[in-house]
Amino acid sequence: MSKQSPSRPTNNRRRVKKAIFAAIVLFLLIVGGLAAGGYFFVQSALEPVDPNDDTPIQVDIPLGSSLSVIAETLDQEGVVKSAEVFKYYVKYKNEEGLQAGQYTFTPNMTLDEIISSLKTGKVTGQGELEIIIPEGYQLTQIAAEIAKKTGVKEEEVLTLMNDKAFIQEMIQKYPNLLTEEVFAENIKYPLEGYLYPATYHYDSKEKPIKEIVEEMIKKTDSVLAQYRSSMEAKQMTAHKLLTMSSLIEEEATEKADRRKISSVFYNRLDKGMPLQTDPTVLYALGEHKSRVLYKDLEVDSPYNTYKVTGLTPGPIGNSGVSSMEAALNPEETDFLYFLASPEGDVYYSKTLQEHNRLKEKYITSHYEGQQ
Repeated sequence: MSKQSPSRPTNNRRRVKKAIFAAIVLFLLIVGGLAAGGYFFVQSALEPVDPNDDTPIQVDIPLGSSLSVIAETLDQEGVVKSAEVFKYYVKYKNEEGLQAGQYTFTPNMTLDEIISSLKTGKVTGQGELEIIIPEGYQLTQIAAEIAKKTGVKEEEVLTLMNDKAFIQEMIQKYPNLLTEEVFAENIKYPLEGYLYPATYHYDSKEKPIKEIVEEMIKKTDSVLAQYRSSMEAKQMTAHKLLTMSSLIEEEATEKADRRKISSVFYNRLDKGMPLQTDPTVLYALGEHKSRVLYKDLEVDSPYNTYKVTGLTPGPIGNSGVSSMEAALNPEETDFLYFLASPEGDVYYSKTLQEHNRLKEKYITSHYEGQQ
């Protein structure tokens, strides 16, 4: 028999080669298209939002804002085209020292002009009214400060802060921050912990209280925006984060490592131990005292962590970025106890015996020496 020509296998190989070649070409075209699209997107985002628009845009950059928060804020307010491009441009330029404050930008500003303004900390329109809210302030203290600076009665400020219709409106406007959790059973004040500590400036002392309170809520929302992914990964709601960070804030001294304090709280929660943190007792009592007495620990309240296991129903005050970050990223330790000396030094221990020894050395002896 004579050998037949292998035409069919050869044709199959040719078709396979053509298909592979076509696939490679298509892949290269897609990659090239994406690269070109990405290039033009970045080039566009590096340009002003609108070169012909000089309309003033007022932007508030909260204290403690990270580069991500600043970029997101500028994007949301229409000052830059892309938060991500602005963020990476700042890093590429190796720019540092962007400052918090109240700024006036325009859509025709270049990224370099925006960065320059943020570095100089030019605060515009400080005006007649300045309200300073420190870290660790409770809602009643904030209401008192607003009342003092605006001339509005403190009771009126508190009434607004606790008005359900107003809070529902804020829930609609800031759904990533405020939820129905603020109306949970045993919550003392729905907006406790949600009013960001910062310095607020206004052109007039006639600024509506509603707008002042909303601005404080808005700042908290913008600060927490940088932690959304971490919160989702840890399945932590804004309410839980602000609750834990408020406990850390109230316990921390200038010398304290907030991440270590955070680790103690989480370690105790994991073991089903009560947190036993004094600031919660004072919050339950509604008092500000330099020292918690044994009789105070008996107060009957869902906020008294000497009697109730777990977190408090809600925050016991506001908190800054360092405490929020500590609540999200506690240090890895075996500590179950800590105490702060009258000098502000914080001592940690793994056992009750060790804790009592430190307490005797740094606390009991101090007060006995004063008698």
